[in-house]
Amino acid sequence: MRRFLALLLLLCSASGAQEAPRPRWTVIHCGTLLADAREAPKAKQTLIVLNDEVMEVRDGFADPSEFEGARLVDLSQAFVLPGLIDCHTHITGEYSADVRLRRVEQSDADVAIQATVYARRTLLAGFTTIRNVGSSGDAAFALRDAISKGLVPGPRMLVAGESISPTGGHSDGTLGYREDLFDIPGAREGIGDGVAGCRKAVRAQVKRGANVIKLTATGGVLSATSAGTEAQFFPDELEAIVQTARQLGRKVAAHAHGPGGIKAALRAGVDSVEHGTFLDEESLELFKSTGAYLVPTLMAGRDVTLWAEIDGFFPPAVAAKARKVGPQLSNAFGRAVKAGVKVAFGTDVGVSKHGTNAQEFALMVQAGLKPQQALVAATVNAADLCGLSEQVGTLAPGKQADVIAVAGDPLEDVTELEEVIYVMRAGTEHKAP
Repeated sequence: MRRFLALLLLLCSASGAQEAPRPRWTVIHCGTLLADAREAPKAKQTLIVLNDEVMEVRDGFADPSEFEGARLVDLSQAFVLPGLIDCHTHITGEYSADVRLRRVEQSDADVAIQATVYARRTLLAGFTTIRNVGSSGDAAFALRDAISKGLVPGPRMLVAGESISPTGGHSDGTLGYREDLFDIPGAREGIGDGVAGCRKAVRAQVKRGANVIKLTATGGVLSATSAGTEAQFFPDELEAIVQTARQLGRKVAAHAHGPGGIKAALRAGVDSVEHGTFLDEESLELFKSTGAYLVPTLMAGRDVTLWAEIDGFFPPAVAAKARKVGPQLSNAFGRAVKAGVKVAFGTDVGVSKHGTNAQEFALMVQAGLKPQQALVAATVNAADLCGLSEQVGTLAPGKQADVIAVAGDPLEDVTELEEVIYVMRAGTEHKAP
């Protein structure tokens, strides 16, 4: 009986054993490689990728036959660089004149399915990582997890869930609607009033799965209210949000337009200020003393300025804010660049169209940043802000194989980044010449 049981156990073990997956080698010949945007590019380089990681960066064009079953990707006529990172997106929607109507027509399922289309566009545009800083419902969480499992194509995602806002603040999604259409929003919807309420709202987003916390330190352009774009939290509320997020291991991004709100957010210890429209000299000093990043979102300023001149596109209160805020974003960014403020790339797509993210580069350069500095902002700095520097941002051994290519030299003409010809994310090819 003992022999029989031993044989049975052996047979069961053998049938249950699975053959280890074979290593997947990819050899990429790069005409020019900018492995680290802080350094000079190099000609005739080879990226050697094993499964999802970079194993080696080698001078010259390596022979693929060195690696068993290796696949050769010939980018010997292209400019190759790390996958780009957008630190400010809203991947589950796209702004249009009927956006308020769509909010009461579309289900969370509708939003999630549309978001898969936006995610694919973003990835094919060369953005292999994004930070999604504010979305309603569960669609963004579901999309993040589906992409992580390989079920749908898209960028690696950090998700904030609902933005933290006071009642009637910029991210209160019930603004301007009849009161009987929605339940009174609470912590799950990101609404926090007073220190206890703000702590509860942060904890609720982390419970839902948030990777990062987003707060609205000031009013905003697209919310249906005439409350302006200055501070909307008290200092103790901002401190409670940041302290709670830190306690739970999350970084904090602060939407802020007016100088009072910008400075209050920086004093509270946020990791980044999004927009920074009306920053002043004291704001610039606070940026430098705290080490916080500015995420400029110049595309959003450009687009809302144009839309404000279309009759009926915005409600009157929104149009007035758009005319005031939009034209100032570029000016504020230029001042921040001259002052030496740290910059991380972010677009606010969802206001602008998904997949057009790279148009931000030209606006950054027009405002005073050099093309290579703009690439640092979209790779090294963005990875640091996202807390992902050990995984992405440069192409080096042990890092994720997030690789893109363009036909021309973006250090000479940054608009080359608007026509990405090759995309690999985590060793999986999504777009080839």
